[in-house]
Amino acid sequence: TCIMEKQVLESSEERTFQYQDSLPSLPVPPLEESLSKYLDAVKPFLNQEEYQRTEDIVKKFENGIGKELHQKLLERAKTRRNWLEDWWLNVAYLDLRIATQIHCNMGGPGPYIEHCWPAKEGTQIERASITLWHTLKFWDLLRAEKVAIERSRDDVLDMSQFRMLFCTCKIPGITRDSLGSYFKTETEGECPSHLIVLCRGRVFAFDAIHEGSMVTPPEIFRQLTYIQKRCHSEPDGPGLAALTSNERTKWAELREYLIDLDPNNLTLLEKIQRSLFVVCLDDSKPHATPEDYTEVTRLGLTGDPTVRWGDKSYNSIFFSNGTCSAFCDHSPFDAMALISMLAYAEKKILENEGKWKGSDKVRDIPWPEELVFTVDQKIISAIGRAKELYYEKVSDLQLVNYAFTSFGKALIRKKKLHPDTFVQLALQLGYYKCHGRPGCCYETAMTRRFYHGRTETIRSCTVEAVEWCKSMLDPSSSTYERLQLMHKAFAKHNKMRKDCENGKGFDRHLLGLLLIAQEQGLPVPELYVDNAFTASGGGGNFVLSTSLTGYTRFTGSALPMVQHGYGFFYSIRDDRILVACSSWKSCPETDAEVLCRTVFQCFQDMLQLTVAAQL
Repeated sequence: TCIMEKQVLESSEERTFQYQDSLPSLPVPPLEESLSKYLDAVKPFLNQEEYQRTEDIVKKFENGIGKELHQKLLERAKTRRNWLEDWWLNVAYLDLRIATQIHCNMGGPGPYIEHCWPAKEGTQIERASITLWHTLKFWDLLRAEKVAIERSRDDVLDMSQFRMLFCTCKIPGITRDSLGSYFKTETEGECPSHLIVLCRGRVFAFDAIHEGSMVTPPEIFRQLTYIQKRCHSEPDGPGLAALTSNERTKWAELREYLIDLDPNNLTLLEKIQRSLFVVCLDDSKPHATPEDYTEVTRLGLTGDPTVRWGDKSYNSIFFSNGTCSAFCDHSPFDAMALISMLAYAEKKILENEGKWKGSDKVRDIPWPEELVFTVDQKIISAIGRAKELYYEKVSDLQLVNYAFTSFGKALIRKKKLHPDTFVQLALQLGYYKCHGRPGCCYETAMTRRFYHGRTETIRSCTVEAVEWCKSMLDPSSSTYERLQLMHKAFAKHNKMRKDCENGKGFDRHLLGLLLIAQEQGLPVPELYVDNAFTASGGGGNFVLSTSLTGYTRFTGSALPMVQHGYGFFYSIRDDRILVACSSWKSCPETDAEVLCRTVFQCFQDMLQLTVAAQL
């Protein structure tokens, strides 16, 4: 029995990446199913005549070129465990030429102000040291493959995105960027172990491992204090990091120029690329309360560009009043991997009441080294221009991050409603109230049940949702009718989510068919140039870009997908719902503040419906 018990114990110690090789391949759904779902999704945006025309185009596609493209896609899927993976990385991220730091990066505030760490001057370095230490412990666990495997019900989820949290950086290219990832588990070999610190336009590096063991919070404190003292008593550095906020081709050209200027600049750039992550010491003092995170979220996403390395997969930002934020390049992973790591650190910080309870002994470790780039007048001017363009663009951003505190997940579940669908339908109603028409909406569904799965699009603006919205605005509609329609809309959304998570969505499938046509040098099929395609959100035209950031204290945000659109990101807790809503000030029709407040009112209206129904 002794041997038996030992085996059981060992096998229950799962390794983080042990099931990667047994995850199912990403499926290609049947063509007719995807096309019928697409037709259903475009309905809210078309009149009878337009719909008839689109239906004809879809039928033609299904029996003609679509059939051929689908066959070719099935062929591609035979030789790959994930037929979408490299395509998606390129099309969604690496091929973009816009300033991705502004338009694609994601970020969010640390929730510590709600418990251990209210905003307080003079705490920046101390809190940074503790947070960084817990983050380094997570890196250590990941290298040892001791991070718990995530599951959805009983299905194992793909864990590969976790590798990208560390030692990962996007590298600008003239026509397409690339992704450098240098993380290795202990069994795979050596992994870089240095941190980069940005402060007042300067760049420093220090190792997180000294003589085989991790630096402790008091040791990190010593390193950060050294950097801060130097930066505060000497002139500011050139602020090279601001170049990452440029449009991609421009940044790629400047990077080439930097390397030609002095080959040592390449060594320094590679040192940043390979680093664990970037620590940003920011002089701002954003105001934050548990009910209003607006300022810390806005500065986390669009703060001083000289203390953010926009291409790095993780920037850990510490403000001078002890508040903090995360800021990430979106290409290597989706928000949930980041949130798992942040929630781990938060749990540890809470367990220790925000203090370091270990030894205060500080070893004689090497001081941080400064990465001094060789720059000339051209680079200095380019940095100035980049900052100018950056501030011009981000000053146009309207962003709010408020907590709705009347109720949360506990009460919604008690009413037997799905909390995520509850928020999505409230958003549909809120948009309808503000704009008088349906808003095409992208909600992220995760496809991590499949090998290297990332996301699929849930198109929340359904015929059912619109019918319900109309009934809510129609005074002659009875409570009973409204409730019936609301339940129909819920059922539809829940089914779509389930389909998407199981690889039965249609957006990625349609993208795959288009990319096959492009690769074969074929003309773009009519389906993709039809007005219905764009009007319903296709081709990256969703007016509402949304995502649930989970059920923890972490919320995050990205910016709107289109000029006349909104970013709407939310986390749902037992007693509250946190919403980060953004829009562009230069668009006269949109107003993030108004939409957010309207959605909060819709939360109340929806709850009232369920209450009225019980009377």
